[in-house]
Amino acid sequence: MDSDLIKREISEKVYKAISEKPVVTIVGPRQSGKTTLCKMLFPEKEMVSLERIDERSFAAEDPIGFLDRFPNGAIIDEAQRVPELFSYIQPIVDERDEKGLFVLTGSDQLDLSNKTAQSLAGRTRIIKLLPFSLNEAYGENLENQTMESVIFTGFYPRIFKDNLDPAQEMNDYIETYVNRDVKRLANIENQREFDTFLRICAGRTGQELNLSGIQSDTGINRSKVKGWISLLEASYIIKLVKPFENSYDKRQTKMPKLYFLDTGLACRLLGITEPGQIFVHPLRGALFETLVYNELLKKQMNAIAVQEDLYYFRENKGLEIDFIFQKAPGALIQIEVKSGQTITSKFFQNLDTFAGLSQEVQESVLIYGGDQKYVRQGVHVVGWKHLPGLNINQALDKDFADDDGPRM
Repeated sequence: MDSDLIKREISEKVYKAISEKPVVTIVGPRQSGKTTLCKMLFPEKEMVSLERIDERSFAAEDPIGFLDRFPNGAIIDEAQRVPELFSYIQPIVDERDEKGLFVLTGSDQLDLSNKTAQSLAGRTRIIKLLPFSLNEAYGENLENQTMESVIFTGFYPRIFKDNLDPAQEMNDYIETYVNRDVKRLANIENQREFDTFLRICAGRTGQELNLSGIQSDTGINRSKVKGWISLLEASYIIKLVKPFENSYDKRQTKMPKLYFLDTGLACRLLGITEPGQIFVHPLRGALFETLVYNELLKKQMNAIAVQEDLYYFRENKGLEIDFIFQKAPGALIQIEVKSGQTITSKFFQNLDTFAGLSQEVQESVLIYGGDQKYVRQGVHVVGWKHLPGLNINQALDKDFADDDGPRM
């Protein structure tokens, strides 16, 4: 499948933003397809990349002259490399009073999001683009894939465009982008120490963030661990999921959960070199949960009017719900994730218990490693290959309305 020809699911959201704002800012990890998306959606716009030293120097030293080259606006790629440019874009868009004049892209959400929020407040909309979703990566061919191969391959578009070896591509990605970007953002004096930190974090995907545990396993002081976690989040390597706050259980954990934003990258950092190793890997369940989390997050990010409001719940006696989605005040969807391919009654226990605690639960979902899709005891059972068709932003019964599967 040629990734240059794939219409990204976020396209309508970008079109809407460009019709309402003079500047649209698209952020996301390196190689998530930001540049390709802009070329596809805005072929008439000139594009300039501030990764090029000559263009970056021009923009930094003579911002007015640099912007004068683009009387009809432009796509400015990796715009965070010259953040002072935003202050010069502001008077241009105010004077021109046109929608969709500039499109800015970047891979550092701290620099880019903060600078645009300061200099272009009210003039830009920030849109986050992650690597491919399941549907974008595989389409109808998903039916022919195994869970292990999908987890191992990950979702970076270049892998699919050029039919690259996932393990080698992720090696290159770590060396070329992860280490380089973090070095640019922070003073990394000991590369081996940071490499160890990365691997330890990969081993905690799908788990609560325990700073003391990471400190103990790496020998790195707590403040540095905390700072590096923030850098990984700013570079779209990981994301932290907050615990769901409620008034009916005071025993719940307050720590966020850590998820890698690409399963292929997590696999490479864990030393997994082929899909078959995932079958017996102790983190098989956590990697599957990471896959599901990324798919749910992309559904939210790609939707036009939905916020990123996935949470999780866990209390200190063991009750845990993997994901909670708040559709509206007082309206929750609870989601449990199990990598097993055989449904057992134990899979439903936490869902039943939490529904008994909270009167706000409207719908319950069990996503598992099998292939079927049906309703059992009021719970929507969804095999992982049905994830592209699961729309948590609407009433889930619509997803099952035309389904011929059993209702048990």
